[in-house]
Amino acid sequence: MRGTILIVDDEPEILTALRDLLEDEFDVWSAVSPIAALDILGDEPMISVIVSDQRMPEMTGDVFLSKAREISDAQTILLTGYADLGAVVNAVNNGRISAYMQKPWEPALLLSMIGNAHEQCQLRRNLAEERALLRGLMDGSQDALSFKDTEGRFVRVNHVKAESLGRPPEACLRQREPDLVSVGGQVQPITEAEAEAFASGRATERLEERMVGSSPRFVQVTRVPIAGPDGTPRYLAVLEHDVTDRRLMENRLHQAEKMQALGTMAGGVAHDFNNLLTAILGSLELALRRNDSDARLQRLLENATTAAERGTTLTQRLLTFSRQRDLALRSVDANQVIHEMEDLLTRSIGMGIVVSEELAEDLWAAHVDPDQLELALLNLCINARDAMEGEGSLTLITQNLSVQEEDVLELVPGDYVLVAVRDTGPGIPPEVMARVFEPFFTTKPVGKGTGLGLSMVYGLAQQAGGLARVLCPEGGGTTVEIILPRAPDGA
Repeated sequence: MRGTILIVDDEPEILTALRDLLEDEFDVWSAVSPIAALDILGDEPMISVIVSDQRMPEMTGDVFLSKAREISDAQTILLTGYADLGAVVNAVNNGRISAYMQKPWEPALLLSMIGNAHEQCQLRRNLAEERALLRGLMDGSQDALSFKDTEGRFVRVNHVKAESLGRPPEACLRQREPDLVSVGGQVQPITEAEAEAFASGRATERLEERMVGSSPRFVQVTRVPIAGPDGTPRYLAVLEHDVTDRRLMENRLHQAEKMQALGTMAGGVAHDFNNLLTAILGSLELALRRNDSDARLQRLLENATTAAERGTTLTQRLLTFSRQRDLALRSVDANQVIHEMEDLLTRSIGMGIVVSEELAEDLWAAHVDPDQLELALLNLCINARDAMEGEGSLTLITQNLSVQEEDVLELVPGDYVLVAVRDTGPGIPPEVMARVFEPFFTTKPVGKGTGLGLSMVYGLAQQAGGLARVLCPEGGGTTVEIILPRAPDGA
């Protein structure tokens, strides 16, 4: 790239001579006065070298170069026809000249001096540009970014990384990360991963799970070795991107796909099973009508009928889970449903459980099948009673809920009604949490549960256009939420 040179001299002959010398290798600007030269510098930021005479009418060269330094980072060379050591010293102190030469000059020497000055200016500008890019990257990145030497010591740290270490960036420099982190189990993997990246000489990526307080975070860490002049890695660039939210969304999607597949399977089984039960119940009814005298056979037929009817109830729950059963959706006051269930819940739960209510006074109407909502709440309360082993407190909750675009909930933005059951039981282990809505999955002993209660709750919420979720805060307790769409006006 050709350099751009500005020559300043009040003698036109000198300007002509300098032009002839420089134009083959440089783009040349010229000015016969320092004031005009300052205007040129303001308009031409690419000028890399200023060659100025010392003695000029408007101002001396050292004064001009001092003013030029305020608006340009170009290298400066002072030409003087006198052995004026004072002017040179002043130019060095104020104009920070890179060189000076006496008139008359040696053409080859002056050309070499200007060429070297141009290269120095370009190197300085390139370095400043690289620093600005690095500073912009470090300051603007929302991810943790750092650079380390071969000993694992920080040489650059952005504010995100420094905050994760709990100290300002300056306090992290020349420190090793294992000496700054205090969470057990993280030091060894970090050290091993850095050693692996240095040894391979290639960029590496790995997903790391880290504990932040009591919550696990998933971080995608990219480590890029940076080679020195001899080609061996001397530094390591480390980019840490938090993918916890993305991982949670992937898990939710996987869970939704699994539940959809289970629903399809459950729906097919339920239809076939329902057809068999219909035939069984019809046959039992005919048998009951024809049996007039055998009391023992009558009892057996009635027991079989009761069992078959229970099977029909189970198939209806399966169909609700698989969204293949039509719900009678209408505008429902969830508070009223809960009030009408109070006696039923008291008899079903028992005396050892303290039941309380936290019901919103201005609750919106929900769009749901009231019979199925009542059955879902009954199932949740019985599950809570069993989890608390007959002792504890159970709370029925209703709230208005407005979902925005930025909310994590997998719902269409809009208004919803939340109905929840909260207990004080031991909570649900993580390995069980992922399967609580699966049909036939239960942690109860054989014969104590069907595994269809929560799956029916899930199907009800999904078919109504909402969702169901289970929350287990630290310290125990479980809250099961049913989020239902707000009923349209006039429904």
